[in-house]
Amino acid sequence: VQLVESGGGSVHAGGSLRLSCKVSGFTVSDGAIGWFPQVPGKEREGVSDIASGDVSTYYVDSVKGRFTISRDNAKNTLYLQMNSLKPEDTAVYYCAKDWGSVAPRWGQGTQVTVSS
Repeated sequence: VQLVESGGGSVHAGGSLRLSCKVSGFTVSDGAIGWFPQVPGKEREGVSDIASGDVSTYYVDSVKGRFTISRDNAKNTLYLQMNSLKPEDTAVYYCAKDWGSVAPRWGQGTQVTVSS
């Protein structure tokens, strides 16, 4: 099982980025999968996730209307479209599966830096 994030970078406030999480060893549509940013000294906190079968999505209030989570089953990839970025969005973004279980699966993370 492997999750590999990409798409991070440095942008000015108001800019956009699209993060990708290519998964292998399982099907991206199988079960919930989500995005968890982490800043130094703090725990990872989920900002968005998508349930199995795309029946529901979750967004933390601070990103509602700005971020969109989606997945491409043919490419076995999860995405996070991030628009109207703010300096407080700066973090290392991890994608994760089974984050609440005894065997969570995490990627290596991708850095997002938003300057004012």
